[in-house]
Amino acid sequence: MAKQYDVAVIGAGAAGMMCAAVAARRGKSVVLLDHATKLAEKIRISGGGRCNFTNINAGPANFLSQNPHFCRSALSRYTAQDFLDLVKKYRIPHHEKHKGQLFCTESSEHIIAMLRAECDAGEVSWRMPCKVGSIEKTESGFHITAEGGDIECHSVVIATGGLSIPKIGATDFGYRIATQFGLGIIEPRPGLVPLTFDGPSWEAFVPLAGIALEVEVSTGSEGKGKGGKAKAGGHFREDLLFTHRGLSGPAILQISSYWQPDTPIVLNLLPDLDVAEELIGAKTTVKKQLGNVLSGWLPARLVEGLLAANGFAADARLADMPDARLRKLGDAINRWEIIPAGSEGYKKAEVTLGGVDTRELSQQTMMANKVPGLYFIGESVDVTGWLGGYNFQWAWASGFVAGSSV
Repeated sequence: MAKQYDVAVIGAGAAGMMCAAVAARRGKSVVLLDHATKLAEKIRISGGGRCNFTNINAGPANFLSQNPHFCRSALSRYTAQDFLDLVKKYRIPHHEKHKGQLFCTESSEHIIAMLRAECDAGEVSWRMPCKVGSIEKTESGFHITAEGGDIECHSVVIATGGLSIPKIGATDFGYRIATQFGLGIIEPRPGLVPLTFDGPSWEAFVPLAGIALEVEVSTGSEGKGKGGKAKAGGHFREDLLFTHRGLSGPAILQISSYWQPDTPIVLNLLPDLDVAEELIGAKTTVKKQLGNVLSGWLPARLVEGLLAANGFAADARLADMPDARLRKLGDAINRWEIIPAGSEGYKKAEVTLGGVDTRELSQQTMMANKVPGLYFIGESVDVTGWLGGYNFQWAWASGFVAGSSV
């Protein structure tokens, strides 16, 4: 005989545990299921093991979605300060690292333990590891077939995340359930992911792996979203890292969520300097080789690659360079436009762009409009945050809203 619950939450990650805890605190009987053997592995590995658990600046402008206003309600009802208050209640040591990013000072395990304690305080039932076979709608709610026995419940919350980092258990389960119940899906793709480059124009930069510097990065043009509609581009000032296969670092991870295949990104390698004007102005006063002048501003190995890629001899004298050529070189440094070959894919992506179409969901409750009692939260939904704690804040906020509604 099937076990009876008010709520079944499938997926014991950030959003799922938050939802289960909030619902249980309201007196609902809740069962939390997950197929993984380790609890909340994505929380555990995040932030280098210290979990960038929120960003104090989190707001709708920091999120991407086909419907950019959808996240507004949840983010206003459960703010970064609300989660920080919970962290403080559990006396978890934390600090602000950069641009509002809040990290555990010691270990991400503290966040996992806190969420586990919140669930246990509400007497949430755990099934883990537990594979879910099927979910069927019934007159009174839902019937779930699962390891350890079937479940009957009034509400089901899908918190199974997206496709990023498959080695820790990411699957398309949430998308399959959405499709089963006739809900639309915005095509998923990797987000917050390193970009790869190839071809002759990239050869000079292959040996530069390991070089890092602060840059400004933007999309070269407005990409096209679903239906051919213009998609707003991104613009960030963050650190860039050269890798063996292309580019990474916070600047690239941020812009990757806005980048569209076969379109360029634009890098300003010296955002505080007009390189052409500086070089032209120095022609009569600096009797140096061009490479030596540039090495005063940029790493020497990067200068070698830039000169080679733009057809300049390494020992060319600055005073001998025509202004037109220096302007071309300046443009190559202040506005380096390159088209990525692709990305490192889901194995290196921190999040999944796309997901359950928000037009199918209530922004006040996260429930599917045409399937009463079925909810989708967290990364499974077409809401994706910037790098820097924003995606965890969406998990907390969407989980809180659903947990308050089931």
